[in-house]
Amino acid sequence: MRTKRFIEPVAVTAALVLVTGLLWLTDADRYITSLVPRDHVIAAALPECDRAWPVGNLFPWDTLYKIAPIPAVLLACSAALVLLIGFFKAQFAPWRKKAVFILLLLALGPGLVINVLLKGQLGRPRPRQIVEFGGQYEFTQCWQPGTGGSNSSFPSGHAAIAFFLMAPWFVLHDKKKRWAEAFLMSGLLFGTLVGIARILQGGHFVSDILWAGGLLYLVGSLLGLFLGVYRDTSADH
Repeated sequence: MRTKRFIEPVAVTAALVLVTGLLWLTDADRYITSLVPRDHVIAAALPECDRAWPVGNLFPWDTLYKIAPIPAVLLACSAALVLLIGFFKAQFAPWRKKAVFILLLLALGPGLVINVLLKGQLGRPRPRQIVEFGGQYEFTQCWQPGTGGSNSSFPSGHAAIAFFLMAPWFVLHDKKKRWAEAFLMSGLLFGTLVGIARILQGGHFVSDILWAGGLLYLVGSLLGLFLGVYRDTSADH
Protein backbone atom coordinates (compact mmCIF):
# COMPACT_ATOMS: atom_id res chain seq x y z
CA MET A 1 0.00 0.00 0.00
CA ARG A 2 2.76 2.45 0.90
CA THR A 3 4.69 1.59 -2.26
CA LYS A 4 1.56 2.31 -4.30
CA ARG A 5 1.27 5.72 -2.65
CA PHE A 6 4.78 6.62 -3.86
CA ILE A 7 4.26 5.21 -7.35
CA GLU A 8 1.05 7.16 -7.89
CA PRO A 9 2.52 10.71 -7.96
CA VAL A 10 5.40 9.48 -10.14
CA ALA A 11 2.92 8.04 -12.64
CA VAL A 12 0.83 11.22 -12.63
CA THR A 13 3.94 13.33 -13.18
CA ALA A 14 5.04 11.13 -16.08
CA ALA A 15 1.60 11.43 -17.69
CA LEU A 16 1.61 15.23 -17.28
CA VAL A 17 5.07 15.50 -18.84
CA LEU A 18 4.07 13.25 -21.74
CA VAL A 19 0.90 15.20 -22.55
CA THR A 20 2.77 18.50 -22.16
CA GLY A 21 5.37 17.30 -24.65
CA LEU A 22 2.62 16.50 -27.15
CA LEU A 23 1.07 19.95 -26.63
CA TRP A 24 4.44 21.57 -27.29
CA LEU A 25 5.24 19.49 -30.38
CA THR A 26 1.82 19.96 -31.98
CA ASP A 27 1.29 23.57 -30.87
CA ALA A 28 -2.11 22.33 -29.69
CA ASP A 29 -2.55 25.14 -27.16
CA ARG A 30 -2.76 27.77 -29.87
CA TYR A 31 -4.63 25.56 -32.32
CA ILE A 32 -7.40 24.64 -29.87
CA THR A 33 -7.74 28.27 -28.81
CA SER A 34 -8.00 29.34 -32.44
CA LEU A 35 -11.17 27.23 -32.73
CA VAL A 36 -12.97 29.30 -30.07
CA PRO A 37 -15.39 31.83 -31.66
CA ARG A 38 -14.18 35.42 -31.29
CA ASP A 39 -15.50 38.87 -32.12
CA HIS A 40 -12.65 40.30 -34.17
CA VAL A 41 -14.10 43.82 -34.19
CA ILE A 42 -14.10 44.04 -30.39
CA ALA A 43 -10.69 42.34 -30.25
CA ALA A 44 -9.24 44.97 -32.56
CA ALA A 45 -10.78 47.86 -30.63
CA LEU A 46 -10.31 46.52 -27.10
CA PRO A 47 -7.24 44.26 -26.85
CA GLU A 48 -7.28 41.77 -23.96
CA CYS A 49 -11.04 42.28 -23.47
CA ASP A 50 -12.99 39.11 -22.63
CA ARG A 51 -16.02 40.50 -24.50
CA ALA A 52 -14.17 39.54 -27.67
CA TRP A 53 -14.79 35.92 -26.59
CA PRO A 54 -18.62 35.95 -26.49
CA VAL A 55 -19.36 32.23 -26.02
CA GLY A 56 -17.57 32.17 -22.66
CA ASN A 57 -19.87 34.88 -21.37
CA LEU A 58 -23.02 32.87 -22.08
CA PHE A 59 -24.80 30.31 -19.88
CA PRO A 60 -23.61 27.89 -18.56
CA TRP A 61 -20.00 28.99 -18.92
CA ASP A 62 -20.37 32.35 -17.20
CA THR A 63 -22.19 30.65 -14.31
CA LEU A 64 -19.48 28.00 -13.95
CA TYR A 65 -16.88 30.76 -13.79
CA LYS A 66 -18.77 32.52 -11.00
CA ILE A 67 -19.50 29.46 -8.86
CA ALA A 68 -16.07 27.81 -9.25
CA PRO A 69 -14.88 28.63 -5.69
CA ILE A 70 -18.12 27.66 -3.89
CA PRO A 71 -17.50 23.89 -3.41
CA ALA A 72 -13.98 24.58 -2.14
CA VAL A 73 -15.28 27.12 0.37
CA LEU A 74 -17.91 24.65 1.58
CA LEU A 75 -15.31 21.89 1.95
CA ALA A 76 -12.95 24.18 3.83
CA CYS A 77 -15.69 25.38 6.19
CA SER A 78 -16.78 21.78 6.81
CA ALA A 79 -13.19 20.74 7.54
CA ALA A 80 -12.70 23.65 9.94
CA LEU A 81 -15.92 22.72 11.76
CA VAL A 82 -14.90 19.05 12.03
CA LEU A 83 -11.49 20.09 13.34
CA LEU A 84 -13.05 22.30 15.99
CA ILE A 85 -15.64 19.74 17.08
CA GLY A 86 -12.93 17.07 17.21
CA PHE A 87 -11.40 18.77 20.23
CA PHE A 88 -14.65 18.38 22.18
CA LYS A 89 -16.31 15.24 20.78
CA ALA A 90 -14.37 11.98 20.93
CA GLN A 91 -16.12 10.48 17.91
CA PHE A 92 -14.78 13.31 15.73
CA ALA A 93 -11.20 13.10 17.02
CA PRO A 94 -10.03 10.57 14.37
CA TRP A 95 -11.14 13.01 11.66
CA ARG A 96 -9.03 15.92 12.87
CA LYS A 97 -5.99 14.94 10.82
CA LYS A 98 -8.17 14.55 7.73
CA ALA A 99 -9.66 18.00 8.34
CA VAL A 100 -6.18 19.49 8.66
CA PHE A 101 -5.28 17.81 5.38
CA ILE A 102 -8.23 19.47 3.57
CA LEU A 103 -7.31 22.90 4.92
CA LEU A 104 -3.61 22.51 4.14
CA LEU A 105 -4.30 21.24 0.63
CA LEU A 106 -6.40 24.33 -0.07
CA ALA A 107 -3.65 26.61 1.25
CA LEU A 108 -0.77 24.83 -0.48
CA GLY A 109 -2.38 23.71 -3.76
CA PRO A 110 -4.62 26.45 -5.21
CA GLY A 111 -3.04 28.91 -2.79
CA LEU A 112 0.75 28.80 -2.55
CA VAL A 113 1.86 26.58 -5.44
CA ILE A 114 -0.60 27.58 -8.16
CA ASN A 115 -1.53 31.20 -7.45
CA VAL A 116 1.57 32.52 -5.70
CA LEU A 117 4.59 30.59 -6.98
CA LEU A 118 3.44 29.93 -10.56
CA LYS A 119 0.70 32.37 -11.62
CA GLY A 120 2.44 35.17 -9.77
CA GLN A 121 5.90 34.52 -11.20
CA LEU A 122 5.91 32.83 -14.62
CA GLY A 123 4.12 35.61 -16.48
CA ARG A 124 2.61 33.48 -19.25
CA PRO A 125 0.24 35.70 -21.28
CA ARG A 126 -3.38 34.63 -21.49
CA PRO A 127 -4.87 33.75 -24.90
CA ARG A 128 -6.63 37.11 -25.20
CA GLN A 129 -3.30 38.83 -24.44
CA ILE A 130 -1.24 37.31 -27.25
CA VAL A 131 -0.77 38.86 -30.67
CA GLU A 132 -2.55 36.09 -32.59
CA PHE A 133 -5.79 36.76 -30.72
CA GLY A 134 -5.81 40.54 -30.52
CA GLY A 135 -3.39 41.16 -27.67
CA GLN A 136 0.14 42.55 -27.49
CA TYR A 137 2.30 39.76 -26.06
CA GLU A 138 4.13 36.90 -27.72
CA PHE A 139 2.86 33.37 -27.07
CA THR A 140 4.84 31.22 -24.63
CA GLN A 141 4.48 27.53 -23.88
CA CYS A 142 3.49 26.33 -20.42
CA TRP A 143 6.38 26.40 -17.93
CA GLN A 144 8.16 29.01 -20.06
CA PRO A 145 8.62 32.45 -18.45
CA GLY A 146 6.63 35.13 -20.25
CA THR A 147 5.99 38.85 -20.21
CA GLY A 148 2.36 38.77 -19.09
CA GLY A 149 3.10 39.96 -15.56
CA SER A 150 1.58 38.66 -12.34
CA ASN A 151 -1.76 36.82 -12.26
CA SER A 152 -0.70 35.15 -15.49
CA SER A 153 -2.22 32.32 -17.50
CA PHE A 154 -0.29 29.35 -16.14
CA PRO A 155 -1.82 27.50 -14.41
CA SER A 156 -5.52 28.28 -14.13
CA GLY A 157 -6.53 29.43 -10.67
CA HIS A 158 -10.25 29.02 -11.32
CA ALA A 159 -9.78 25.49 -12.63
CA ALA A 160 -7.56 24.63 -9.64
CA ILE A 161 -10.14 25.77 -7.10
CA ALA A 162 -12.79 23.81 -9.02
CA PHE A 163 -10.63 20.67 -9.10
CA PHE A 164 -10.33 21.04 -5.31
CA LEU A 165 -13.71 19.31 -5.08
CA MET A 166 -11.71 16.08 -5.40
CA ALA A 167 -9.89 16.76 -2.10
CA PRO A 168 -11.90 14.25 0.03
CA TRP A 169 -10.70 11.50 -2.30
CA PHE A 170 -7.34 11.49 -0.54
CA VAL A 171 -8.77 11.00 2.96
CA LEU A 172 -11.71 8.72 2.17
CA HIS A 173 -10.57 6.18 -0.39
CA ASP A 174 -9.15 3.68 2.09
CA LYS A 175 -12.33 3.39 4.19
CA LYS A 176 -15.17 4.90 2.15
CA LYS A 177 -14.18 4.03 -1.39
CA ARG A 178 -17.47 4.84 -3.10
CA TRP A 179 -17.66 8.27 -1.51
CA ALA A 180 -14.03 8.86 -2.40
CA GLU A 181 -14.60 7.91 -6.02
CA ALA A 182 -17.65 10.16 -6.16
CA PHE A 183 -15.61 13.14 -4.97
CA LEU A 184 -12.77 12.30 -7.37
CA MET A 185 -15.07 12.05 -10.40
CA SER A 186 -17.03 15.14 -9.35
CA GLY A 187 -13.85 17.14 -8.87
CA LEU A 188 -12.41 16.09 -12.21
CA LEU A 189 -15.68 16.87 -14.00
CA PHE A 190 -16.23 20.22 -12.28
CA GLY A 191 -12.62 21.30 -12.82
CA THR A 192 -12.79 20.30 -16.49
CA LEU A 193 -16.04 22.22 -17.06
CA VAL A 194 -14.69 25.33 -15.36
CA GLY A 195 -11.51 24.91 -17.42
CA ILE A 196 -13.55 24.80 -20.64
CA ALA A 197 -15.31 27.97 -19.53
CA ARG A 198 -11.97 29.71 -19.04
CA ILE A 199 -10.76 28.59 -22.48
CA LEU A 200 -13.97 29.91 -24.07
CA GLN A 201 -13.44 33.22 -22.24
CA GLY A 202 -9.92 33.61 -23.61
CA GLY A 203 -8.51 33.35 -20.14
CA HIS A 204 -6.51 30.11 -20.38
CA PHE A 205 -4.97 27.51 -22.65
CA VAL A 206 -5.59 23.76 -22.42
CA SER A 207 -2.23 23.20 -20.71
CA ASP A 208 -3.18 25.72 -18.00
CA ILE A 209 -6.18 23.55 -17.14
CA LEU A 210 -4.23 20.29 -17.39
CA TRP A 211 -1.58 21.43 -14.94
CA ALA A 212 -4.08 23.04 -12.57
CA GLY A 213 -5.65 19.64 -12.00
CA GLY A 214 -2.36 17.76 -12.15
CA LEU A 215 -0.58 19.96 -9.64
CA LEU A 216 -3.50 19.81 -7.23
CA TYR A 217 -3.45 16.02 -7.41
CA LEU A 218 0.31 15.88 -6.90
CA VAL A 219 0.22 18.25 -3.93
CA GLY A 220 -2.61 16.18 -2.45
CA SER A 221 -0.73 12.90 -2.92
CA LEU A 222 2.49 14.20 -1.39
CA LEU A 223 0.72 15.98 1.46
CA GLY A 224 -1.21 12.80 2.24
CA LEU A 225 2.06 10.88 2.50
CA PHE A 226 3.63 13.57 4.67
CA LEU A 227 0.69 13.77 7.09
CA GLY A 228 0.11 10.03 7.10
CA VAL A 229 -3.60 10.29 6.30
CA TYR A 230 -3.56 7.03 4.35
CA ARG A 231 -4.49 3.92 6.28
CA ASP A 232 -2.04 1.03 5.84
CA THR A 233 -4.38 -1.82 4.92
CA SER A 234 -1.63 -4.43 4.77
CA ALA A 235 -2.43 -5.40 8.38
CA ASP A 236 -5.95 -6.41 7.29
CA HIS A 237 -4.71 -9.26 5.10
